[in-house]
Amino acid sequence: MPTTKTKTPARSRKPAARKPAARKPVIWNLRLYVAGQTPKSVRAIANLKLLCEEHLKGRYRIELIDLRKNPQLARGDQIVAIPTLVRKLPVPLRTVFGDLSNSVQLLVGLDLRKAD
Repeated sequence: MPTTKTKTPARSRKPAARKPAARKPVIWNLRLYVAGQTPKSVRAIANLKLLCEEHLKGRYRIELIDLRKNPQLARGDQIVAIPTLVRKLPVPLRTVFGDLSNSVQLLVGLDLRKAD
């Protein structure tokens, strides 16, 4: 028996559809300047951790800077009041002052929520 060849349909020349690359979540780099263990500093730390766990779970890094131990570090971020929270990343840099107890003001200040 003779062998016969059948033509297979030509493959389209379109590139295969690529899956979108999985984006790494943006890590929020937050720096909190405090002065020792004053009541206001302790409240600011607790309030910041609570907010981050609620709104940025697994996507944040908090750097605590005690200006009683390292006062020279205040110059870099131009700290004039404490406690002060500085959002380094994502850009742009944002600054919030006080004990961070006003959660609405803190969310707006960090640009996690639009002002009403």
